[in-house]
Order: sequence, then structure tokens, then C-alpha cells
Amino acid sequence: MAGRKRESRDKVYNLNGRVAIVTGAGGEHGMGRAIANRLAQEGADVIITDIVNDPYAHDPARWGGASAVVREIEEMGRRSMRVLTDVSDANQVDGMVRQVLDRFGCIDILVNNAGSRPGPDRVPVVELDEAVWDEVQNINLKGTFLCCRAVSRFMIERGKGGKIINMSSTSGKHGRARFAAYCASKFGVRGFTQSLAQELAPHHINVNAICPGSVDTERVGYILEATSTEDVSAETWRTSNHRQAFIEERARNIPMGRVAEASDVARLAAFLASSQSDYITGLSLNIDGGSEMD
Repeated sequence: MAGRKRESRDKVYNLNGRVAIVTGAGGEHGMGRAIANRLAQEGADVIITDIVNDPYAHDPARWGGASAVVREIEEMGRRSMRVLTDVSDANQVDGMVRQVLDRFGCIDILVNNAGSRPGPDRVPVVELDEAVWDEVQNINLKGTFLCCRAVSRFMIERGKGGKIINMSSTSGKHGRARFAAYCASKFGVRGFTQSLAQELAPHHINVNAICPGSVDTERVGYILEATSTEDVSAETWRTSNHRQAFIEERARNIPMGRVAEASDVARLAAFLASSQSDYITGLSLNIDGGSEMD
């Protein structure tokens, strides 16, 4: 929480009166929670979505999931709501948008942060199961499309502009062995972002993508579990010395000497959600400490 208190003093944008949706925001250490909190610190009311309320429901002593993020936002004096949503299901996405409009009356900002969990997809293509491929595309790419479609329809009809932020990856700019499904989905997000940005520009709706490199979130544990030959759970990896070694090894290959924190991504999201980015659209912005310079 100390880091979050420091972040609250770093308010630089005015999002007062704005309503934001952040998908995939129920993880304790995830980018979604950090983005949601930062937008709230900047004055926005924030709707939290995830496919389940509590990813750690098996351990009552652990993090409280999406409901805990809602409480954090409300403690800042902002309005919030949790809507459980499978972003790959059009009916659920449309229903989520209706719930938000019924309660808040508008949507000004959409952050498509929900992403597939690393696992069976991290194998060579010749070993990649079709169902696994489909799951990655359905969450990362189709989910982005469905949320953008539903929210864009409202933004166009209202006629007051808006901000859409899609989560891609540096793996959406350069292919990596054993990451084919993930890379394909994140390359797709970038192409989709560019197309949508051109379509929505006449409506004063900005559409941009964020491309994080290595970020110290829960995903580190899942990546280690998926790529290791050891039979160790993601939760064990998350707290193990192996995890720290993984972070340190990644940091050695980053010019700025460290992997990103979720708050780094949140700061960029807050900028893209603000009026300071009004003349920026269709971009895919790296946030990786200089690992990829293009």
C-alpha cells in the first residue's frame, strides 16, 4: 500500500466526472487493478470487470478480488461497480455495457486489459492444440473487439468523444518461439487498434494500444509454471526464489535495469485516458524500459 500512497500524490490529470471501464481488473498484483486505481485517483468513476470475482477464492485469507478493487475506489470517494463478464461472450459484454449505462449514464473511457492466462499455449506450434489457440484469440483479440464494438456504439451515439485503450504487448511487435498464439493475438490487437482509430477519429474517439514488456505481476508465476519442466504451481512460483531469479534475469536485458511495475503501465493508461492525448490515436506505445525501440 505504501507504493499506492506515493502514487496518489502523483495526480497530474483531471478525469473528474469521467466514467471508465477496466476489464480484467480483479488480480491483486495485476495491471488492471493498478490502472483502475490510477484512473480513480485522477477523478474517474471506475467499473471493474473480470470473469470471476476472486481468483484466490480457494484461500479466504488472500486477496478479495474484484470486490476489493471496488472498495479501494470507493474509499477514494469515487463511484464503482463490479460486473462479472466473460469478454469473449458478446451477450455478456453487451449486458455489462447496459448495466454500466443504467447506473452511470455514460462511458468515457474503456481499457481492454483482460488477457488469457499463460499455460498450454506456450508450446511449439506443432504441439499447439486448436482449442488452446482458440481460447487465446477469443480472450485477447475477440474480447477486445467485442468490448470496443459495444462501447463505441454508445460513444458514437452520444457524440461527445471518448478514449479507448487496448492492451497489446511487445510480443505483438516481434514473434517469439513458443508464443505463437499469444503473439498472433497481440499483433491482431495492434492491427485492430489502427483500423478502429481511423474509423472513430471523425467522432473524436481516440483509440490507442499499450505494449508492455516484462511486468512484475501474477503472470510471472503462470509463465514460469507453463514453461518449467518442474511440477510446481503458479502460486509456488510467485513466491519462490526461482521467480526472483527470473525477474533479475529479465532485468539484466533491459536498458533501464528493471522490469516494469504495474504502476508504470497505469501511468501511461492515465495519460491516454486524459485530454493530454487528444491528438494521439492509432499508436501502439511500448512500455518496456527500452527493450524494444521501434
